[in-house]
Amino acid sequence: METIEKMSLAKDALDQGKGILRLAPTWVPRSFCVPGRRIKLHPDDYYVLGGERGGIDERWFSSTTPAKNGPLTGENEGLSAVVFTDGSKEKQVLLRDAVSELKGALIGDRIWKEHESWPMYSKFFDNMGPLPHHVHHNDEHAKLIGQLGKPEAYYFPPQLNNHGGDFPYTFFGISPGTTKEELRRCLENFTKGDNKITNYSSAFRLEPGTGWDVPPGLLHAPGSMCTYEPQKASDVFAMYQSLVNEAIIPEELLWNGTPKDRIGDFDQLIEVLDWELNVDPNMKENRFMAPKPVKPVEEMKSEGYIENWICYKSDAFSAKELTVMPGATVTIKDSAAYGMIMMQGHGKMGVWDIETPALIRYGELTHDEYFVSEGAAKEGVKITNASKTDPIVMLKHFGPNNPDLVL
Repeated sequence: METIEKMSLAKDALDQGKGILRLAPTWVPRSFCVPGRRIKLHPDDYYVLGGERGGIDERWFSSTTPAKNGPLTGENEGLSAVVFTDGSKEKQVLLRDAVSELKGALIGDRIWKEHESWPMYSKFFDNMGPLPHHVHHNDEHAKLIGQLGKPEAYYFPPQLNNHGGDFPYTFFGISPGTTKEELRRCLENFTKGDNKITNYSSAFRLEPGTGWDVPPGLLHAPGSMCTYEPQKASDVFAMYQSLVNEAIIPEELLWNGTPKDRIGDFDQLIEVLDWELNVDPNMKENRFMAPKPVKPVEEMKSEGYIENWICYKSDAFSAKELTVMPGATVTIKDSAAYGMIMMQGHGKMGVWDIETPALIRYGELTHDEYFVSEGAAKEGVKITNASKTDPIVMLKHFGPNNPDLVL
């Protein structure tokens, strides 16, 4: 009976939104991070789940991927929920269940046939300090522990970066000339305090309104800017830095992602790294992403909007930033389904009111996050900016091999 209700609710929600689903906010805590307090959660709610769970420093978007936060992880943590208004009541169904039921009618036949799931999600991560130098495994290594590899990308929304946090610089890769023996020595010293692995890396200053591409196998230590992060639907990683921001990283996180029969084998940790990618002497040239207009800028301006590609170097996902000018009404067509989050402004999108809340209580619903079906995206989404002064700005995250991504 429960399954029938879920099936009916998912279809009813899609019909209610005329092909666009309204999503509820999805908050995720991290026990080893200090929140940067820039993701609009109420100041009283950053530790609402209790001190041992840690502060809430992430909000996940269009997620069908559960968060892996250890034995205290809450039910459905990390999973997005669809909101359906039934008279005076608001009911919810997991986006994961809606995708399973609606299949190609929601995410498109191309993605459903290939993945039978929504194979990406995005998030804000919002840390006061830097994260440890770490790596995400590729498909080959992740398969050894029953997971998928994880490419990801970063974009730093200007609206959420009124301050850069304690360390707005990100280390990428390994300095050219570093030997595998030198890096292995750092890993062998993981339990001896600071293993000094970032002595063999270079940090780049982070700039709001720009981004970086992070393929699997690339060591990276994200800086303290509030970051929009599209990524493949996976949570595989290993921490290679033992001390960051004066906090000790547990040794178990060094071996996270390692097959049980190779735990303690430092050669395996080196094998996970894409060495040529890490020692690339042109790291910024190859991994940095400045926004790129989807069409000629003057042509878009004349129609009342500007749209830029902001994440475009991975075939696992892509992302755009759409700005609709004050007072304008536009119809935007895309060839693929996408999730979106409002960054600025208010108005209408299809049948929905859209707005950008300044402050959100934990558990409250909003009108700032939606999922657009492939059918609605192809038909064109009508957006009206109700303000005479404030632009609408939204970020849109797409699944793999976006047909529109031709640069």
